[in-house]
Amino acid sequence: MKRIINTDKAPKAAGPYSQAVEINGTLYVSGQLPLNPETGKFVSDDIREQTEQVLKNTENILKAAGYSLADVVKSTVLLKDIGDFAAMNEVYAGVYTENQPARVAFQVAALPMGALVEIETIAAK
Repeated sequence: MKRIINTDKAPKAAGPYSQAVEINGTLYVSGQLPLNPETGKFVSDDIREQTEQVLKNTENILKAAGYSLADVVKSTVLLKDIGDFAAMNEVYAGVYTENQPARVAFQVAALPMGALVEIETIAAK
């Protein structure tokens, strides 16, 4: 059975989608932007700080669904500028310190609201 996940510890969905959907022991977390859930604004214009916020939002959604970062099996990282890859990767590596998930990273033409990074996540039990 499909279960919709929503938490106020991550930014509200800005369109017709859910923060996450769980089905058959797999959690699909929508792409997270570097928005502070309390203010609805970006934490900064720094790629490291934006990546930290994205991962914090992701972790809060995982927790709300009864998952943890250790359950993450795949991430898709979207970057406004691939030149930010090393800085993003440094922050990412500090969160996923062992048994890292599979991952892909792309540079895209633009991200919503002018974000520098967005990360989509899949977790499984």
